[in-house]
Amino acid sequence: MEILVMIGQLLLGLSLLVGLHEFGHFAFAKLFKIRVIKFYIFFDFLFPLPHVWNFSLFKRKVGETEYGIGWFPLGGYVAIHGMVDETQDADALAGPPQPDEFRSKPAWQRLLVMLGGIIMNVLTGIVIFSALTYKLGESYLPSSEARYGVVTTKLGRDLGFRDGDQIVKINGRPFTEFNQVYDPNVLLGNESYYTVERNGQLLDLPKLPKTFFDRLNKQGDSLFVEARSPFTLAEVVPGNPAAKAGIKVGDRITQIGATPIRYYDELLRTLPRYKGQTIPITVSRAGQTLALPVAVSAAGKIGVRPKPELNFSTRYYSLGQSVPQGTKQAFSVITLQAKAFGKILKREASASESLGGPVEIAQQFGGVWNWPHFWTLVGTLSMVLAFMNLLPIPALDGGHVLFLLYEMILRRKPSEKFLENAQRVGTVLILALMAYVIVIKQVMKLF
Repeated sequence: MEILVMIGQLLLGLSLLVGLHEFGHFAFAKLFKIRVIKFYIFFDFLFPLPHVWNFSLFKRKVGETEYGIGWFPLGGYVAIHGMVDETQDADALAGPPQPDEFRSKPAWQRLLVMLGGIIMNVLTGIVIFSALTYKLGESYLPSSEARYGVVTTKLGRDLGFRDGDQIVKINGRPFTEFNQVYDPNVLLGNESYYTVERNGQLLDLPKLPKTFFDRLNKQGDSLFVEARSPFTLAEVVPGNPAAKAGIKVGDRITQIGATPIRYYDELLRTLPRYKGQTIPITVSRAGQTLALPVAVSAAGKIGVRPKPELNFSTRYYSLGQSVPQGTKQAFSVITLQAKAFGKILKREASASESLGGPVEIAQQFGGVWNWPHFWTLVGTLSMVLAFMNLLPIPALDGGHVLFLLYEMILRRKPSEKFLENAQRVGTVLILALMAYVIVIKQVMKLF
């Protein structure tokens, strides 16, 4: 079921983003009276071969444009008459340019058509982040409330953190909100380090290694440290071991067998020791202490979800305040992408580890459908899509933009033969990239 939820979120998210991106191209093309032959979500052919396996799941022609949903779920396209791209071969451009063709329009109009998808993705990101900010506010954990210290992953322990450490400074400076621990400027900085309080003493941890960003990417969506928290139970899954034993929502688990439990990470570490066994679990309920026999599953689980006892705060914004705040959040994604790309160019981060495909995106959506998380990720992906499409690679929008700027500055248009060859080279590069992230990288993970 969790896999189906992941796939459902991935398909819905990508369909929205692809549809809006292509609508950006479509809208500018229509504005400048350029004929649009097709508008498709996903491809109705075996990308990048426009004449192979041509069929669609749905299509309908309205006016001069055929609208449809293709069968090949990697992107989508608008087929713009007279444009060199993956949807048309050289034969389609053999004749002289017609008035309703892309080729016959002034360079500035063609530039706006090519930027239309990127502009739409940026607007989408801004609208989503602004709406989330207005509706939900901005939740944060004051650093003073992270008083139980942190719980670490293996990466966190390799960086020098220990469970229970209290982070008191970042790069030698006090901080006010716990989220600043994950500030991209800190994570991507070359000299970043944390100061922790451990057993009553201050300790500067080593600077983040150059391999940190690669290792963080390899680790997936989990963080290297999280604020530790006492907990009660927010959910007891019906039919699971805890529910069968009589554990209830609101209970506080205080002991498993002979092991005292205060934090949720302690519960997660202790349960696997009792896989397949029935053990007494002690809970505190309305002032009473109850020891209940629980049959721990073979996977070391009992079917509960915690409610952390940390005092989060929320900043709320008016509609007018939400737009600049949402815009700031949206463009922080672009800034992060640019810094990460810079790291790759300087060989301080691995391109192979930084690249992710549909599998990694589906994992980030997760197996539980949570609408705020869904929209946050869709907004983030929209900004990432805008950044990636602006890269000056032939076959991407950025490649077309580069050639159009060349034409506008030098007042000399590259030959159509050159554009066709550049399109082929760019397409091969993108196909190789897709093969790596969708197939090769996933196979390599198995070994």
